[in-house]
Amino acid sequence: MEPSTIRPDKRLSGSLTVPADKSITHRAIMLASLAKGTSIVKNILLSDDTLTTIEACRALGVDIAENSNELTITGQGLHGLKEPEAPLYMRNSGTSMRLLLGILAGQPFAVTLMADEGLSNRPMRRVTEPLSMMGAEFEGEENANYAPITVIGGKLKAITYMSKIPSAQVKSAILLAGLYADGTTSVAEPDRSRDHTERMLKIFGANVLVQGLRVYVTGGTGLKAANIEIPGDISSAAFFIVGASITKGSSITLKSVGINPTRTGIIDILTMMGAKISIKNIHDGMSEPRGDIAVESSNLHGVKIQSNIIPRCIDELPVIMVAAAYADGTTVIHGANELKVKETDRISSMAANLNNMGAKFNLQGDDIVIEGTGSLNGITAMSFGDHRTAMSMAIAGLAAKGETTVDDTGCIAKSYPDFLEDLNSLLT
Repeated sequence: MEPSTIRPDKRLSGSLTVPADKSITHRAIMLASLAKGTSIVKNILLSDDTLTTIEACRALGVDIAENSNELTITGQGLHGLKEPEAPLYMRNSGTSMRLLLGILAGQPFAVTLMADEGLSNRPMRRVTEPLSMMGAEFEGEENANYAPITVIGGKLKAITYMSKIPSAQVKSAILLAGLYADGTTSVAEPDRSRDHTERMLKIFGANVLVQGLRVYVTGGTGLKAANIEIPGDISSAAFFIVGASITKGSSITLKSVGINPTRTGIIDILTMMGAKISIKNIHDGMSEPRGDIAVESSNLHGVKIQSNIIPRCIDELPVIMVAAAYADGTTVIHGANELKVKETDRISSMAANLNNMGAKFNLQGDDIVIEGTGSLNGITAMSFGDHRTAMSMAIAGLAAKGETTVDDTGCIAKSYPDFLEDLNSLLT
């Protein structure tokens, strides 16, 4: 346990470059590993999750060299991966596990994916089911719904699939498997999820087409090496955006943050709540738009958050709940049940913490209802071993009455190892 104490009565001021985007880092490592030739990936995130992906790709025979915040990856081509000597350990990285299931489905060997206790409780059937339809075989608990899972790869066929949920991990696993399939594979979803995979597949030369909510990939086309520079992670920036919004006298600028429209739900929601947010120096860098996000303190008010925006802010919802607790009026969040199967049940964990601080957080059917109280009390907050819960509660403590101690911030290394240092650098 690594407790950390947040002391209020300070403002956030200055500028910060947040770490590279975790989702894009995972995908860049995997696609560069599958490409022919040498790719250079600049501004990478080195965290527990992305190191899991690096270690897995190395175990599959890929040469990956680290130099500062840059990776040089010598890809093996679609059919050049080697059978690993031991099971691949996914730690607590759902992205690593689900996307690698898609890649391994097309390999001529069997691999077992292991996971820690947290990831072993997260559902995988949403991925193994469509991959089974393509011809892969899986062995694991409850019809390959939970790790450990053994993938028995082989010759794949194209499918046309409609995902029951908007999930970039499900979509990406199918598209990656589709690279190995005969014919054209397509996957659609009820609402658009983040589209980093389809954007990056195009950079690496895959035959990809996006039509509305359906994405097509044609197998048999090899990937070509490419150089990538990864933008800052808006999911990491989100904590400072909310922190500056709820802390009086704050004014910050977050440099070169990814502003892919499938990820900017938090900007739209906070703007509806009355936040003072502007984006400057917008430019398109290697298919991913990025810009500088400027935030000033503001008086927030409650809003209704509809289900169709949830896929664009799913990882930011815990800290959005913090903003709602400090806002004037009631915030209602529709259709956020996917939070129950993240690293923890984030609805329950955030409800417990915010209610302990004096918020009014209730569930009405499938809706989350937060009555803003304008002020919260400092407490000993529980992270539940969840990086986003830990960081959200640290931000909640910035504007609280009295100190807030987060019981365990060690879990933050999953996505943002330097979070507390960066937060302290902005506090004045």
